Amino acid sequence: MSVPPLALTCGEPAGVGPEIAVKARAELGRALPFFVIGDPGHFPQGSVQEIAAPSEAATVPAGRLPLLRHDFPKPAVPGRPAPENAAEVISVIARAVALVQAGEAGAVVTNPINKAALKSGAGFAFPGHTEFLADLAGVDRVVMMLASDALKVVPVTIHVAISEVPRLLTVELLEETLRITDAALRKDFGLATPRIAVAGLNPHAGESGTMGCEDRDLIAPVIARLQAEGMALSGPHPADTMFHARARAGYDAAVCMYHDQALIPIKTLAFDEGVNVTLGLPFIRTSPDHGTAFDIAGTGAARADSLIAALRMAARMAARRHGVAHAD
Repeated sequence: MSVPPLALTCGEPAGVGPEIAVKARAELGRALPFFVIGDPGHFPQGSVQEIAAPSEAATVPAGRLPLLRHDFPKPAVPGRPAPENAAEVISVIARAVALVQAGEAGAVVTNPINKAALKSGAGFAFPGHTEFLADLAGVDRVVMMLASDALKVVPVTIHVAISEVPRLLTVELLEETLRITDAALRKDFGLATPRIAVAGLNPHAGESGTMGCEDRDLIAPVIARLQAEGMALSGPHPADTMFHARARAGYDAAVCMYHDQALIPIKTLAFDEGVNVTLGLPFIRTSPDHGTAFDIAGTGAARADSLIAALRMAARMAARRHGVAHAD
């Protein structure tokens, strides 16, 4: 059984998505089959070759990026998103999901979008890609993982104020996050018994309640209950000692209580190679771990490292789901 090509969305066309897509194709060639969905006029002249169906991606010469045409109403001006294009940015994401659900694509890889531009131009009602993809998939709960060769992290709470974290951190949320993370590490990363280190919420993991009770009263009991079920969990660990090299060797992924607790270490260790992976979807979705970079769009300065890492990770995950060997 072969794996269908990966579907790459164009993202915000006024950002760096089109140029890093071309750079990724130049680096990967035909060794990793993927195609982009977008308007050919938004890509550097002569860089793309239109295809009529995803299956044609394999026939495109290595020097051209296979493109499934999706027309936009306005040209792309680097750094200046056009409100008229917002609805089509959203439509491209939905189209990529439909293709993977139909078995025509092996995974969805998303280029960066600008939430403010989509909200003002098309009334986009979701905080970001992750929530929109969950809605398209019809699932209630998904988990964001940031992954690299050096570290995999999962924040339990994401884009909320620090002051809100203790209120939002519940037994149910933590348990769901741990279960989804464990299942994904088994299914998509090939780990028979994933080792998950769980961070505490407070300094020194609360130090027996002297610096906050959440670690002792909420986090530790959830860990103990899931350990009794056979999950290889440890913690709650003081977050300030979890991410040095010796500590990282003891686990496969770290589950953290809030956004910066998870993202600061991975962005320090793998700023250009980090990949955003959505766990809990019925299909594979990865994305580069950066934004639209309007300030450098169109200058040629954008690096494709994170997108290349996202494509490679999606290809490995898709191969695993299809039960085929993948040479990376």
